[in-house]
Amino acid sequence: MPYRGYVIHARWSGEALWSPLAAVWPPGAFLLPENATGNPQPGDILLFAGQKSEPELLIAYGACRFASRAGPLEGNLVLTIDDRLAQLVEQGHKILWRGAMDLGFQ
Repeated sequence: MPYRGYVIHARWSGEALWSPLAAVWPPGAFLLPENATGNPQPGDILLFAGQKSEPELLIAYGACRFASRAGPLEGNLVLTIDDRLAQLVEQGHKILWRGAMDLGFQ
C-alpha cells in the first residue's frame, strides 16, 4: 500500500477483476501461500505471486474460481471489501463490457 495500477476482467476466473503486479513486484520474488484460497467470496482480494503465473491481484465480485492458463491458482486473502458490494458488481460488469479501468488503494 499504496497501489496504483489498472484492472481488467478475469474471464478465466469467473466474476472477478484482475490487476497485474509485474511492474511493481520484485523480479523473481515469490510469495508463499498463507491460508491461500482458490474460491474467494465476493469482496475478497487475493494476492498471488507464485511460480505458475505472474504476480497479480484478484478481486472477486461474484461466483469465482481463481485460475490461469496454467490451471487452478490459490492466492492469499489480503483485503476484503465488506460494504458497497453492489457497486463492486456494477464496476465488474462495466469492466467486462468496456475494458480496463484505473485501480488505486490508499
